[in-house]
Formats: sequence, C-alpha cells, structure tokens
Amino acid sequence: MSEIKSILGPMRIPFLVLTPACVLLGFGSAMWRSGNVSFIYLALGFIGALSAHISVNAFNEYFDFKSGLDFRTKRTPFSGGSGTLPKRPEKASNALNTGLVTFAITAVVGLYFLYVRGLSLLPLGLVGLFIVFTYTIWLTRHPLLSLIAPGLGFGPLMVMGTDFVLTGGYSWTAFVSSLIPFFLVSDLLLLNQFPDIDADRTAGRKNFPIVVGKQSSVLIYGAFLLCAYLSVITGVYCGYLPRNCLIGLASMVIAVPTFFGVFRYAEDIERLMPYMGLNVIVVIATPVLVAGGFLVT
Repeated sequence: MSEIKSILGPMRIPFLVLTPACVLLGFGSAMWRSGNVSFIYLALGFIGALSAHISVNAFNEYFDFKSGLDFRTKRTPFSGGSGTLPKRPEKASNALNTGLVTFAITAVVGLYFLYVRGLSLLPLGLVGLFIVFTYTIWLTRHPLLSLIAPGLGFGPLMVMGTDFVLTGGYSWTAFVSSLIPFFLVSDLLLLNQFPDIDADRTAGRKNFPIVVGKQSSVLIYGAFLLCAYLSVITGVYCGYLPRNCLIGLASMVIAVPTFFGVFRYAEDIERLMPYMGLNVIVVIATPVLVAGGFLVT
C-alpha cells in the first residue's frame, strides 16, 4: 500500500479533474462544429492529455524535492505539493519514473495523431511537451512565462488539441473556447503561488507574486478572470460559440465574491484559503458549463 501511495502521491490525483473539464470543452467544440466525432480518438486524446498532466505534476514533485524546496514550503490544500517525497525520500525515483513514463505516453499518442491527422498538429504537440518538461526547472524562473504556461497547457494546447484530433483542423470556435481555461488556469496557478512566496524565492523562482507583490498580482488575477468571461461573451457575439454557451457566465456568482475575497485577504493566507477553494470551483465549472452549452445546442 505504501508503494502505491508513493506512486500515486506525485500524480496529485485530486488536481487531475481539471483535465477532463478541458477535454470536455474541446469535445463540445468539435461536436458543435461537426456533429459527429470518433469516440476512439476522444479516448486516445484524453489519455494523452491526462498523461501530460500527470507528467508535469510528477516532474514538479521530483524537481522540487531535489532542489530542497519541498522542505521549505508550508503545504496547503492548494499549494506546496503532495508532501509524498519529504516523507519518503527513498521513493524520489518513483516520481521521476512516473514523469518520464507518462511523458512518453503523451508523446506516443501525439505521434499517432500526427500520423492520422497530419503535421499541422505538430506545433501544439511540441509546445506541449516543452511546457511539461521545462515548467518547474525553467519556466517558473520567468514571471510572464510562469503566468501563461499553465493556461497555454490547459487552454489552447488541450482544448484546441482535442478539437483538432476530433475534427482534423483548427477553428476559431476551438480557439475562442480555449481562451476560457487559458485565463482561468493561469489565474489558478497565480493564486496558488501566494502561500509559497518566501519558499519559492529561495529556489530562484520569479513569478508575479514575488516580483510585483500580492496586491498587484490580485489585479492581474482580476483582469484574467474578467477576460475569461469576456471570451465567452465575445465568442457568442461573433458567432464562434452558440448562445447556449452563455451558461458559462453562471459561474460569475462564485467568481465575483471570490475576487473580492482575494482582494481583501491577499496578505492573510489563512483567510484567503476559502477563496482559493472557490476559485478552484470557478476554474472547473466554467469550461464544463460552456461545454454543456455546446452539447445541448
């Protein structure tokens, strides 16, 4: 049992729910455009996306342990890693092997879709693999890249990638849809960096909470939150999304008080925690609601 926990821990299983939410959005976009998709391709695409998510989590666990960051970080339900390796340091190789194996699975799935769908998918695949492998060891040392890399991974790469493997081409519908998780997931990681500022600084990271402070980062958080909802409205107005996708705006009833809570308690991590939890709900619920708008049209 302890061996299984040492493998599953670095995967961060509770956080993997974000992948099906984003894949569902790509599926909804493809169904609305084509009306008929291959569920075998959908399953393979989901496996590739889930493997990529597990891989970046496992690499993050391994590299944060090796750098000593895990020992300087106070864990919260939303940040600081799983805590698996500090408790079982002899299992560090499990995390690295998990990252490498799932990275290879993602690459193999990508190669298959390059074969059946063509080389137009290659840019998304290469950028995706680059982000997975370099996120912890390099991207987190550059404020702008640290901000947008998570959103790129779960937004344009995952949503547009799912749509592409199901339809065989790119579309404005998939692109506009992908902007929703782009802004929301970037916000998710931005907010989750708040509790780790001091520890991250010692590891050489340079994210926006470190570089410009929490209050300025709250303004970035609010701007990205607003852009996510404007993406839905603009997509519907321009005809790229069906009107039913406006159901995605329903999560604003949570997002608005979440923003004001973050604004008020940015400097008080204990009081910030409930709003970090609400933010997770917004990040997952919004793409699911928009996907539902596609599927019931």
